[in-house]
Amino acid sequence: MKYILILIIMLSFPNTFFSQAADTIFLYKQKNGQDDPAMFAYKPKGIATKAAVIIFPGGGYQGLAMDHEGLQVAQWYADRGCFAYVLRYSLGKFDGSGHKHPQMLHDAKRALRLARHHADKYGYSQDLIGIMGFSAGGHLASTLANHSDSGDPLAKDDIDKISSLPNFCVLGYPVINMDSDYTHWGSRRFLLGPTPDLEDIQFLSNEKHVTVSTPPTFIFTTGDDNVVPVQNSVSYYLALRSKGIPAELHIFEHGNHGLGLLVDDFAIRQWASLLENWLIRWKVLRQ
Repeated sequence: MKYILILIIMLSFPNTFFSQAADTIFLYKQKNGQDDPAMFAYKPKGIATKAAVIIFPGGGYQGLAMDHEGLQVAQWYADRGCFAYVLRYSLGKFDGSGHKHPQMLHDAKRALRLARHHADKYGYSQDLIGIMGFSAGGHLASTLANHSDSGDPLAKDDIDKISSLPNFCVLGYPVINMDSDYTHWGSRRFLLGPTPDLEDIQFLSNEKHVTVSTPPTFIFTTGDDNVVPVQNSVSYYLALRSKGIPAELHIFEHGNHGLGLLVDDFAIRQWASLLENWLIRWKVLRQ
């Protein structure tokens, strides 16, 4: 009964507990339905920083964990003065009839360009926009981090002229590999379909594509994740270090996949404090 009363109170007074979305920004002009790719913008509380972040929820490219890997994380950033977007990106289907690569990457690039386009409107800097992804959302985030572009100066749409390179990247128990024993096969199936091209598999194995332009990266995961093996995070961290990219990796001994932000375990929930310290060092948050 106590928990039911708490839930009723939260639903009755949502502003008390969560920052409400400032806007819903559809990625493309043509709208086909309620599941169209879109960003949900959350205004910071108190004194705002000059930073913004786009959050990519996980879900194996077949669904989106919009609450614990989206809304709750946006709230965490907003509480610390950082503008936050939660991205609803395109999803695949098991039989390959849904969206497939490169549509998800197009969505991520478009989201970053739109975030830069709206920087003056919302009061943050175009040069301090990062991305954060969980699980398959971490794969999409790391794909964008390594396959961004400077924009097309000849594009008819002014948005497409803007750079899609993020300024920082945060990855939670990310899918990284697409061509190894540590691949999360569900994510690969829904991203590439049942008969993926070898070229796409190689292109989307993100540890192979780190360059000197890849942004500074924070990674956390658990050693006994039985869904996305820890080797994904380790291989990506080593690839970052090999290119001299500033990177921080935290591996907690135990923990289930899909932890999100609100974790009962005292040790694992320290990842948020570690991330906060890292973001302060990179001038994303204030001390």
